Amino acid sequence: MNGIWGGYTGAGFKTVLPSQAHAKISFRLVGTQDPHKLRESFREYVSAMVPADCKIAFKGHGNSPASVMETSHPIFEKGRQALSEEWGIEAAFIGSGGSIPIAGYFKTYLGMDSALIGFGRDDDQIHSPNEKYDLECFHKGTRSWARILGQMGS
Repeated sequence: MNGIWGGYTGAGFKTVLPSQAHAKISFRLVGTQDPHKLRESFREYVSAMVPADCKIAFKGHGNSPASVMETSHPIFEKGRQALSEEWGIEAAFIGSGGSIPIAGYFKTYLGMDSALIGFGRDDDQIHSPNEKYDLECFHKGTRSWARILGQMGS
């Protein structure tokens, strides 16, 4: 749930019961989950719980399928080698949040996988209120890209 609001939200207080409540919800898809099916399943589930004297309305904000990369292509190994050289430790392929629309579009419309390469740390708290990013990661990330592009050109 990205956000929730309802009732009086202005300065001061009001002693009235809210007549409406709102929520903004999104999903991180993985694997082969179908965003359209997930949306319909969620809407059916929520609608079934709404009391008879209440109404519910849904508003779509777009969707995209999860991105799944096949890492057996040689370019992935070249990227892994370049990262290992820059960081001084063996880089690894890991599964991570897969709802990155542009990567899915590249796969769907161009028939090619994307190499999603990150330079953050486990404690960066990506997409959270206390998100951070170390300068060391920024500098090593810059040098990593130079190495990755060099590997891809060889």
